[in-house]
Parts: sequence; structure tokens; C-alpha cells
Amino acid sequence: MDDFLVRALVAGLGLAIVSGAMGCFLVWRRMAYFGATLAHAALLGIALGFLLDINLNLGILVVCLATAGLLVALQVQRGLSTDTLLGILAHGTLAFGLVLISFMETLRVDLMAYLFGDILAVTRADLVWIWGGGGLVLGALVLLWRPLLLVTLHEDLARVIGVPEPQLRLVFMLLISIVVAVAMKIVGLLLIISMLIIPAATARRFAIGPEGMAILASLIGCLAVLGGLGASLKLDTPAGASIVAVASALFLLSLLLPARGRVRRPKAPSRSP
Repeated sequence: MDDFLVRALVAGLGLAIVSGAMGCFLVWRRMAYFGATLAHAALLGIALGFLLDINLNLGILVVCLATAGLLVALQVQRGLSTDTLLGILAHGTLAFGLVLISFMETLRVDLMAYLFGDILAVTRADLVWIWGGGGLVLGALVLLWRPLLLVTLHEDLARVIGVPEPQLRLVFMLLISIVVAVAMKIVGLLLIISMLIIPAATARRFAIGPEGMAILASLIGCLAVLGGLGASLKLDTPAGASIVAVASALFLLSLLLPARGRVRRPKAPSRSP
């Protein structure tokens, strides 16, 4: 097997494992549009990375965190709905990114590579970033699994027993920002959210518990990577798009099978008489 194909496979499996687990929280919290907003904002991070001559992944991470922090600050005012705020931030940051890139006349940026990714061009340095960042996210997820799950599935219950919901929400946004930065090279900015949402949505039809759903979503993501890379080599199609297409096909096929389980919300504490 060629080296570039091995690197693509290792990178894709790394993304599938971490995005499957994190995608479950996006599905449970109904925050698909939040993930899309961070993906749009990533282009501004790329532009700032070129402008300041810093690592592009670092630029994406900083901009995603700033976008998440700005969203939290704007939500406090309660003047606009969260959907409206996300729409403003998504398209505003995307526009600022495109305008900033247009000012750098000496820079020739291949926007298609960033919008759709190129998993076959992954380098060894990219693998370090993908598996290092992904390992960091998974490690944090394991440590914070129970309180984060409680905040996600039953916010009122979490508040009653003293779980620090605001801090956990910020940590969750940080983890999603890292996943977005990790996934940029593999599937591109336009398809990042699909790797977070589709495997998790497929797994939800068959998983009994939250942990099982996270593991199953990661496995479905890995299957999509294997199938997508195989289809790309066989049919000479774009690798990133082929991975997402296989994931979508798996979701459609899952609809033909009877659902066997769903993640249930924990029961609220009974009040004392």
C-alpha cells in the first residue's frame, strides 16, 4: 500500500473516532448549526493564519474559540434567538475571511482545498496534529463524560445537583473547536459538520445507552472512511466527498432497518413532600 494512502487511512480513522463521540453531543443538544457556524468561522482562522504567519490550525482554533465566546456573550442579552445569532456569526465570519484573503494579493490560496479538504495530501505532521488533538479531545471527554452528559440530557437536573454548567459548556465548545481544526485537512470546511452529525444520527437508531451510541457512531465513521477511500480509489472521485457520501448512504440504509433503541433522558429527582 502506498504511503499516502496509509496516511490518509490513519488520518481518516482518527477523525472518525473523535468526531463520532463528539457528534453525539451535538445531536443530543440539537446543535448542528453551532458546528456549522464554527466550520464557517474556520475560514477566517485560515486567513488570519496566513496574515500573521502562524500555524493555520492554531488560527482556526483561536477564531473558533472567539466565535463561541462571542455567541455566549450575545446570548446573555436575550434580544435575538440562538438560531439568528448563529446565522449572523456563521456568515459574518465567512465573509470577513473571504474579504481578508482578497486583500492579500501576493498570496495564492487554493480555497477548494480548504473548502473540500484533501485527505490524500495528509502529511506526517498533519497526523501528529490529528491524533494529538483527537487524543486530547477524547481524554477530556472521558474525564468529563458524566457531568457533560448530565448537562446535555437534563440541564435542570444538573443545575439542581450543582454541576458547573457554564464552565462545561465552554469546555464543550473548546473541544468542538479542536475537532473542527483537526477535520479541516481531511474533509474540508464544508463537510466537517457531516462527519460529526451523520454517524451519530445513524448510531442513535440502534444504540441503547449514551456510551454505546458514542462507540457505535465512531465505528460507523470508521466504516465510512474505509468505504469512502475505497470508492475514491476505485471510481477516481474526491476522497473527502466520497467519505461523506458513504456515511450518508449508511444513514439511509439504516432507515430500512427497525430502530432498536434510543438514548433516554435521566429521570428528574422527585420532590420531597
